[in-house]
Amino acid sequence: MTKSIAIFNNKGGVGKTTYMYHVGHLLAARGLTVLMVDCDSQCNLTAYCFGDTAIRHSWGPDGNSIYRALERVARGIGDIRQRQPSPVPHAKGKLYLVPGDLRLSDFEDTLGDTWSAARGGNEPAVRAQSAIHRYIRWASEKVGADLVLLDLGPNLGALNRAVLASADYFITPLAPDLFSIKGTENLGNKLVAWRNEWDQTNAAWQDPTLSIPKGKPTYLGYVVQQHNIRTNAAGMTEGWQIYGNELEPAIQENIINKLTPLNQVQFWTDDDYKLGMIPNLHSLVPYSMDAKKPIFYCNSGDGVRGAHLKKAHDSADHFEDIVDTLNSVSSWP
Repeated sequence: MTKSIAIFNNKGGVGKTTYMYHVGHLLAARGLTVLMVDCDSQCNLTAYCFGDTAIRHSWGPDGNSIYRALERVARGIGDIRQRQPSPVPHAKGKLYLVPGDLRLSDFEDTLGDTWSAARGGNEPAVRAQSAIHRYIRWASEKVGADLVLLDLGPNLGALNRAVLASADYFITPLAPDLFSIKGTENLGNKLVAWRNEWDQTNAAWQDPTLSIPKGKPTYLGYVVQQHNIRTNAAGMTEGWQIYGNELEPAIQENIINKLTPLNQVQFWTDDDYKLGMIPNLHSLVPYSMDAKKPIFYCNSGDGVRGAHLKKAHDSADHFEDIVDTLNSVSSWP
């Protein structure tokens, strides 16, 4: 059975999209069929995968962007369109993307306006709230996905609420700083509120012919942005160490303790929810983005030379922990 995993935090700037792009490639290289869905209206994942011509086409009248799939729901004139995902260039395996779209933010208004009505079982409202879930389900079946990776924007808005409701699991990318730590508190409170409110929708909706999400994504754990000592001023290293030590207690208190009573936390035998590190590969990312391929597939033809070339080829090692975890998740019943 296809598993969907949202990569989400309400704070940006932690390398989330770059991280997910590389993880998707490595999972595909291991033999999984992977579908990535760009649910962030900033479209950074889409820009990483495709050039301007392909992106313009995906946004066109016959395009396959996430907005084109949801447009009729957003405009209140119909239901989802079945728009097939695009193969991702340079993948060594089966990797697909549902392209993002700047207009996806328009759908956020629809989701905000229909949330309360959905809790009362109003059919148009329930169709709107479940549209992302139903489209992702169709798209994943279309490509035969083993795993769906959902890239969300850094906010606690109505769009992310709907995407998270459709996910089976979620992971939080974090930086060891004050804002990430404080953000876990806001996130935990919102997740509990959203679950309780969506339970009302599930209870009110009695039509089994329309698939709606369960609305209770399970927390897998977090990944932490790696600290780069060379690029930080004196005193920053100490600060990052202090906040780094506060991350795990904050996750435990603000997310795990709040979601455990709702049965929304994955049990790990070692009780370790740190799933990996987001590597600091900033000097190599521009080459990767220009070539539209992962850092570890870049070569001298992409402008990567000398010591950078070895660093690029070795960079896949930084992602092995999270890839091992997600590979195992894909096989869970």
